[in-house]
Amino acid sequence: MELTSLEIQRYKRNINVKEIGILGQKKLKESKVLIVGCGGLGSPAALYLAASGVGHLGLVDDDIVEISNLQRQILHSTAKIGTPKVESARETLLR
Repeated sequence: MELTSLEIQRYKRNINVKEIGILGQKKLKESKVLIVGCGGLGSPAALYLAASGVGHLGLVDDDIVEISNLQRQILHSTAKIGTPKVESARETLLR
């Protein structure tokens, strides 16, 4: 799987790391990760995995966003209160 010119620009800092390089970035793009729980730990993990270029993130969580979640569950926002966490997370990660 090749990287587009936009992906090369986006992940330039990763690619410049000797231990990652272009081959490592391609492997990230081809990888799949399942995140179980989109709460306090899953939220930042999902954000960093998406930002690093992981190609496919699966999300599992049967809870909804509540106001008491917002100070620690950074994928979610006030506008998403009452929304299933997986929907809220998906929308945030796709942006």
